[in-house]
Amino acid sequence: MFSSHSAALIVEGGAMRGIFASGVLDAFVESRYYPFDLVMGVSAGATNLVSYLSEQPRRSHHIITELACSSDFLDPLRFVKGGDLVDIGWLWHTSRHRFPLDLEAFCARDITFYAVATDVNTGAAAYLPVRPDNMDQVLTATCALPVVQHDTPCVDGRPMADGGISDSIPVIEAYRRGVRRMTVVLSEPYGYRKKPPKFCWVVKALLKTQPALAQAMLERDRSYNRALDFIAHPPADCEIEVIAPPTDFPVSRFTQDLSKLESGYLQGYWLGRQSLLRAGDEGRRVPEQVA
Repeated sequence: MFSSHSAALIVEGGAMRGIFASGVLDAFVESRYYPFDLVMGVSAGATNLVSYLSEQPRRSHHIITELACSSDFLDPLRFVKGGDLVDIGWLWHTSRHRFPLDLEAFCARDITFYAVATDVNTGAAAYLPVRPDNMDQVLTATCALPVVQHDTPCVDGRPMADGGISDSIPVIEAYRRGVRRMTVVLSEPYGYRKKPPKFCWVVKALLKTQPALAQAMLERDRSYNRALDFIAHPPADCEIEVIAPPTDFPVSRFTQDLSKLESGYLQGYWLGRQSLLRAGDEGRRVPEQVA
């Protein structure tokens, strides 16, 4: 049985496209907008939520535009030579050093935080609680990309991969946990539909030692589109607000063009501000502490 939650913030991943969500969440932080008792993030969405819960605006922006644009993180030549295309561990641990988290603020809020990962052995989504004592393991696991990185992170002895493989937008899981009011931050424009994978035999060949994970990757479009269908036609007792990039969103999964990233951030920020206006945030804002 799950404890029931009334309101949730759900943030999709999308690698560098996460710059959009960082803008949305920075707008929320600036207005001290924390009306949620549950937050759920996937991959880059989960790392964005860490900065949101720590009340550190522009922290994620700095990580994406400085660290994630470095060849220490993304290096095609390193991949060609047999190394990792992306170094998730380097990015996470360097961000902890360069932009330390305010763990006091992170722990102060009574908000349950789950990151979604994919269990490599079963292909099923794993909803992992995020705490200061386990966040290094959980947040590298939710971002772990099969094939393009060699090491498979483990959480509680279970090998894990990117949560976007099994549950990119965990709205159905949130509803199962009792949530009836959701704010969902997407990484693709509203109306986007994921297409079935091409070259299925390649996926099976590359992941021949991890067949359940391969099957989850081949079924990802169905899982993703089921979540979109739920968002478009929620149950009668469920209210969903969607914040999605505009159709001219300039950022792709591996964009490192700073001008495009800044544009994507500002698009997220201003749509976050518009969301606050719609919500009438004055009545739901956490008041400043009086000295």
